[in-house]
Amino acid sequence: MVLLHVKRGDESQFLMQAPGNTELEELTVQVTRVYNARLKVQRVCSEMEELAEHGIFSPPNMQGLTDDQIEELKLRDEWGEVPSGGSLFKKDDIGRRNGQAPNEKMKQVLKKTIEEAKAIISKKQVEASVCVTMEMVKDALDQLRGAVMIVYPMGLPPYDPIRMEFENKEDLSGTQAELNVIEESQAQLWWAAKELRRTKKLSDYVGKNEKTKIIVKIQQKLEENDDDSCLNSPWADNTALKRHFHGKDIKWRPR
Repeated sequence: MVLLHVKRGDESQFLMQAPGNTELEELTVQVTRVYNARLKVQRVCSEMEELAEHGIFSPPNMQGLTDDQIEELKLRDEWGEVPSGGSLFKKDDIGRRNGQAPNEKMKQVLKKTIEEAKAIISKKQVEASVCVTMEMVKDALDQLRGAVMIVYPMGLPPYDPIRMEFENKEDLSGTQAELNVIEESQAQLWWAAKELRRTKKLSDYVGKNEKTKIIVKIQQKLEENDDDSCLNSPWADNTALKRHFHGKDIKWRPR
């Protein structure tokens, strides 16, 4: 098995193993899926930390409003689920969550699971020489889902980001998280300054030594017009300067 140390830019991500005869089309998709799934775990963990502190997501039409405004508009949270064991009020200053936080025991259920999930996808796994598989990442997501069900057996509202992530309905448009995700069809793997083309096999680049360890970089393929658009710019035209002065009587004289 060839050992792949996957990076994005100069930042380590995870280790993965693959047979040398693996088609690079298949390998590129596998690497991308693990990469994106790890991002999903990170997003869920981040939101679950907020869930543990401030309760479930408020309805979109109530977010950012003061208590007086909510009362004046006679708005009501139809999904005001109380966590198992009751709740402790802890206001969310940002106004995203309803402030009905789980009690300390249930909070620890969430936090312990979050830490376990983070450990599975941690970049420290590279230092420990632990390869990360899609099954491991799915297990982390299952653990997170299970913890939420323990604390909120009636479920989360459909607009809560955590539920949307679990149901693969998350909307990342316009966020930094969207920029981090790499589309499977647009993913590229690079090794030793060479693109690992999807039409070839891994062994076409690294040989048949199954004990090889390589560093591969994953990136989003650039659109062709993004690569060439600068060529139409005036500053990229080698003849622009010549045309600018063409026909002008330029005289040089000492000062």
